[in-house]
Amino acid sequence: MWLVVGLGNPGDAYEETRHNIGFMVVDALAIRESVSLNQKAKHYTYGRGLIGNQEAVLIKPLTYMNKSGVAVRDAIKRFDEADNILVVHDDIDLDTGVIRIRKTGSSGGHRGIESIIGSLGSKDFIRLKIGIGRSDRIPAERYVLSTFKKKERQVVKEAVEKAADAIPIILDKGISCAQNRFHRE
Repeated sequence: MWLVVGLGNPGDAYEETRHNIGFMVVDALAIRESVSLNQKAKHYTYGRGLIGNQEAVLIKPLTYMNKSGVAVRDAIKRFDEADNILVVHDDIDLDTGVIRIRKTGSSGGHRGIESIIGSLGSKDFIRLKIGIGRSDRIPAERYVLSTFKKKERQVVKEAVEKAADAIPIILDKGISCAQNRFHRE
């Protein structure tokens, strides 16, 4: 079984922000695959179902981004038969809408990923990164909490759909297959 974790911040104030693109992808995937995300645990909401041909639990942490590891650690304990973790998150170092899939690696300064690495004591989990761009004028901590500009919204919508397309391929066919397809687009 897979744990598919979309990173973001809880609450209406953060709903459309750049940092919440992981939530956006998990929401799109849940709708597409008819997985209800209405079950609640202490630190996350979740839904369980088939993604592609794989059993998966879709998770949205209720913790803020820098405490995402608490939610992931709790989910691993709850779903102890989970063999694989896929984390979907924003990446400020990628142009808006660019998708990258990695098997492992550092946090790259992403506080949610840092928290997960710290909680798991391991860097070994798959990351699906969606570029949100960067601003030369706005500090990164403020920029990630800003909303997408009007001219970016269509690119973001398409990236969310592509990321939702990539997840069943990652789960069913593996990272290399997904990278070959989505790193070219």
